[in-house]
Amino acid sequence: VCLLKNEPPECVITHSSGNHAQALALAARIHRISCKVVMPRGASPVKRQAVLAYGAEVIPCGDSLQERQTVAQQVIAQTQGVLVHPYDDPQIIAGQGTAMLEFWEQAGPLDAVVVPVGGGGLASGTALALELLTGGKVPLLGVEPQLADDAKRSLAQGRLVPSSYPPTVADGLRTSLGQLPFELLMRYQVRIVTVSEESIREATRLICSRLKVVVEPSAAVTVAAWLERPQEMPSGRVGVILSGGNLDCSQLLR
Repeated sequence: VCLLKNEPPECVITHSSGNHAQALALAARIHRISCKVVMPRGASPVKRQAVLAYGAEVIPCGDSLQERQTVAQQVIAQTQGVLVHPYDDPQIIAGQGTAMLEFWEQAGPLDAVVVPVGGGGLASGTALALELLTGGKVPLLGVEPQLADDAKRSLAQGRLVPSSYPPTVADGLRTSLGQLPFELLMRYQVRIVTVSEESIREATRLICSRLKVVVEPSAAVTVAAWLERPQEMPSGRVGVILSGGNLDCSQLLR
């Protein structure tokens, strides 16, 4: 919201399963702006409750990206609000890249970085930050669920392959890779590996029990890659980004 070139609008709108929605809802509340979030009905109840708690209005929609976009456009037409895309936007990508800048500032030089991939905003922002920090000399590895491997297939085929909003436990990674993130991941030759549902669950439990850090399954895919594919993972001093803590504790117990 702060990065908008003109005066802040009366209403901001997005479509998101939860993480971006919460950030936008909080920013809107701080700036006293109305916020409407188009959210898939299959989204995590914990994320939905958090968005509501930040003061945004949640508008339910179907699970597909097409339905999310269609409903969002309808809301924009009704309210004349401004769309803040969850990942396919230069400013959002740049903002997500600041996580890598802070990481580098706190941890020092790294030999590689591992990041989750959903819509691709965080991954492409991280790639840009590594270009700024190292001239692209530090490789970036992306991780996504096997059930939601649209980024891996898109990069392999050189074209966007849409996701069908698959039933992976990593609900934040169900969305399709965005056009701009796709172009950036292609430019920086980001390698993608995929992980199984069981590895994601085990990684979530491991992080909570050993690190005492609350993360959602979408974040835990980075650690799941080490559990399932240690031979494919980078060596040396590796930075691992954990990208969300919206965990339903009953889900963890199950």
